[in-house]
Amino acid sequence: MTRAEFDASTTLDKPPEEISVPLAALWWDAKGDWTRAHELVDELETADGMAVHAYLHRKGGDLSNAEYWYKRAGRGFQRPELEAEWNALVDGLLTQH
Repeated sequence: MTRAEFDASTTLDKPPEEISVPLAALWWDAKGDWTRAHELVDELETADGMAVHAYLHRKGGDLSNAEYWYKRAGRGFQRPELEAEWNALVDGLLTQH
């Protein structure tokens, strides 16, 4: 799936079936459903899942919890702007397919 196809899919009612769980969480986040996005990655014990989990907590304002998940994901960084981080996560996850 290309980035353009992913972006276009956010106009649909549900995420494409072929995308990964972390990418689906970012899809729901793009739709404004933080809770549904968080539910997908809340117990996902993969580096990608934990990175998305960290981003979601940072977006939700829970910075200490976000830091915990960044460390669990093996990432000691985040982008200054949430939108830039979301874009980087989406782009990275799309290149894994």
